Amino acid sequence: MILEAEFSPGMPLGACVELGRLIEDAGFDRLGVSDVVLWQDTYVVQAMCAQATRRIAVGAMVTNAYLRHPAVTAAAVAGLAEVSGGRAFIGIGVGAGLDAVGVGTPRPVKTLREAIEVLRALLAGETLRFDGSVFKLDGAALRVPPETHVPVAVGTRSPEVARLAGELADRALVGARYLSEKFARDYRSWIAEGARRAGRDAASVELAPRLTLCCSPDRDAAYATMRRDAAEFLVTLRPSDLEIEPERFAAIERVLSTKRGWYFDPDAYHPPELDDLVDDRLVEAFSICGTARDVEAQLRRISAMGFSSASLKLAPVRRRGTSMFEGLRESVTSAAEAVRALHAGVPPG
Repeated sequence: MILEAEFSPGMPLGACVELGRLIEDAGFDRLGVSDVVLWQDTYVVQAMCAQATRRIAVGAMVTNAYLRHPAVTAAAVAGLAEVSGGRAFIGIGVGAGLDAVGVGTPRPVKTLREAIEVLRALLAGETLRFDGSVFKLDGAALRVPPETHVPVAVGTRSPEVARLAGELADRALVGARYLSEKFARDYRSWIAEGARRAGRDAASVELAPRLTLCCSPDRDAAYATMRRDAAEFLVTLRPSDLEIEPERFAAIERVLSTKRGWYFDPDAYHPPELDDLVDDRLVEAFSICGTARDVEAQLRRISAMGFSSASLKLAPVRRRGTSMFEGLRESVTSAAEAVRALHAGVPPG
């Protein structure tokens, strides 16, 4: 199973680089760096991590086409391809959290489509004349294009973007932290529809569920960390096939209104009422969580659903007085045993 670990660079650059090394040492195949506005710049972090590692693929997970013109992104990715020795990839999506700087996301599917078309052409070394409704380029070309193919991964949260991924992507990131048999069928159908529309074989598009990973020898600490995360995605996504009592859903939604800060921030406020409202079943619906043995078993269930890869957003184990780096280090090093077992094809013991 191909396993990607993604982290958000909300810490000093030295800590980001050390975490990149730990992710490679743990056996992960790909390293994704989130593109979070006002945090450390994703491409700076990617380049530094690429220079500090030898094997792992490195890329944005995911960037967007609203804060960065795709030509600017293409130049950054070409540089990453060079410093990594051909290990670069690019993840792109509609974007999230841009309201903090007053940036909207108008015409998301059209913007994303044009951005991918521009990226692909420039990264292929073409001189591009592009007259889109969002982007326009007149004879643009990278001065130093990459010497190797740079895979494009597309983050999908809607049927329209999933179909677009089927048309244009090398990899489709399936969903947003929730996965069920029904969701898997729906996404496969949408991606296959897009592939047919482009005359492609749907099997040529790698499908990777996008899930959150929190791992610790202390199972209770991992599950406690993920209760607010699960609550956020439950209220945001409202999966139609997930059974929950209306009264409990309303209570979770009400309690979430008292939250403060982003849920991965060490100093974020996690309403204590969620400890009772969000049970282990809900945590498991929206994350890969627990000890290494738990994580291995949950990822094997993903594999049994027909997925050969997974994109895992790392959650820092939340403990009083610990930093984001310390929490992320615990998640990464604790998951290493599960990663090795999955790569070796070792049956669960």
